[in-house]
Amino acid sequence: MELHILEHSLKVASIAKEGIQICTHGLIKLAFLPSKTRCKFFSLTETPEDYTIIVDEEGFKELPESEHLSVAEATWLALNVVSGGGSSSSSQPIGVTKIAKSVIAPLADHNISVFMLSTYQTDFILVRERDLPMVMHTLSSEFTLLRVVNGETVAANSLGVTNGFVKPKLVQRPIIHPLSSPSNMFCVTSLDPDTLPSVATLLMDVMFYSSGTKEPGVASEDSGLIRFFSFSLIEGYISLVMDEQTTRRFPNNVLFTSASGELWKMVRIGGQPLGFDECGIVAQISEPLATADIPAYYISTFKFDHALVPEENIQSVIGALRTNESAGQ
Repeated sequence: MELHILEHSLKVASIAKEGIQICTHGLIKLAFLPSKTRCKFFSLTETPEDYTIIVDEEGFKELPESEHLSVAEATWLALNVVSGGGSSSSSQPIGVTKIAKSVIAPLADHNISVFMLSTYQTDFILVRERDLPMVMHTLSSEFTLLRVVNGETVAANSLGVTNGFVKPKLVQRPIIHPLSSPSNMFCVTSLDPDTLPSVATLLMDVMFYSSGTKEPGVASEDSGLIRFFSFSLIEGYISLVMDEQTTRRFPNNVLFTSASGELWKMVRIGGQPLGFDECGIVAQISEPLATADIPAYYISTFKFDHALVPEENIQSVIGALRTNESAGQ
């Protein structure tokens, strides 16, 4: 398989709920008027706590300076696993569990922190730019490493790294953060970019103006609905994650659906904000799911992580993760 290192230099930022109106103009431009910017990688995810933005350097210029905007210090690069040829964004989704053992676990073993963004089309693994030499060294035995330069895919240079890395001691990764599962059922979907103008007003309302469920967080599996919505426009492909109730607001035949009309349940990871330095959080969740052969989307946000698993698997997922959590007690 191929591992593509995309050319985008990315920023990860948080916009406080009370400051979203200050940033709305720039965000609308990035989401709905991409031809007016040079942005090629944009993602916006709303949680009960805040809005998380992942955006390339060109897109970041569209956001105003504000006390309500917090930016993670590092510059991030996006990695994408591609089975065979073809562009990364047009390949079939493989799910984070499909790369848990080949990508996520080895990076965790080397103490490399990752930030995940699963979309309808594919899965992006974000790593700090400064960690790229270690990332390439770690994954070069399993993957053909390619870099995207000016839109062209070329062989990735080794960055001069050939030795000096100590083989890590493999350790078990018990889950150490609290888990919760809100009662929402979610859809992971997309739409044709040509139809975006016809639903732009509706999407703006969902993204910025709907009252939604504004509960401050989730404390237990029985604590009800939460506000969660994710919109990504990456290299021309749109991805949407929204709860089932929100999808009903859209006209028929606008949103893509799978043949099974699959619904997803969420597992939310974290009791306190997770930060960016702890390694292995994604591996703690994705490895047990991979062992159980359960597909999952995984979306990291500025404060918490979120895994989406098929609705019918939620009880077995919770059971598997609780077992792994107990191992860390």
